Amino acid sequence: METQRTGPSGETIDTPRHRALGSSSRVTILRLVRAAEGGVTAAEVAARTGQHLSTTRAHLDRLTEAGLLVKARASGGQPGRPAWRYRAAAADPAPAPYRALAAALLEHLSGSGGDVREAAAEVGQGWGRHLAEASPDHDDPVDSVITVLDGLGFSPRREPPDSGDGAQVNLYTCPFLELVGQSPDAMCGLHLGVVRGILDRDGVPGESVVLEPFGAPAACVVRLPAPVRPAGQRS
Repeated sequence: METQRTGPSGETIDTPRHRALGSSSRVTILRLVRAAEGGVTAAEVAARTGQHLSTTRAHLDRLTEAGLLVKARASGGQPGRPAWRYRAAAADPAPAPYRALAAALLEHLSGSGGDVREAAAEVGQGWGRHLAEASPDHDDPVDSVITVLDGLGFSPRREPPDSGDGAQVNLYTCPFLELVGQSPDAMCGLHLGVVRGILDRDGVPGESVVLEPFGAPAACVVRLPAPVRPAGQRS
């Protein structure tokens, strides 16, 4: 069991993080990832450092386990199973409401088999409907999504969409960073399901919602279906 030590000024020394940074190669990789706002793949890191790909992956995994990096699959909504993309973890993660619930979900899914992301999305959809019912009513479903996600600590902000007529919401904080590190597919699936559930409450089909990790510099991106129901039209 890891124990934490106290530094000369009374601060807590995070032993796993210090051990992870005991390698000059990992320090170099961490600096490289921090400089890449949109995240990088292991192959991109290997190409820039000249390391073997398997060695690079081992270093990235060590930094992720230490909580210095987070990883997710950035697909752009395309089919298939894309490579992991790594991004520097926030220095001060926001407090995480429902952290115990999310942790329990991960524990349950880890032994359930099957498609973890889709299973988590189904759970998240029910959770999202419940949260939406307890939140203020809005004419615009996008405002409902923003209200709920803001309450969960995601620091959402509506942005002009990259393309098409849909809506785009950027998430600048993830209050579940350490859980994302344990199971990125499950946590991203859970968050996708929450958005779908919020839209369900407002009568908007959520099947075409896309949650894109690292979809924008320093933010994950939620792409909502087009057209979104006009303001003032209630179900």
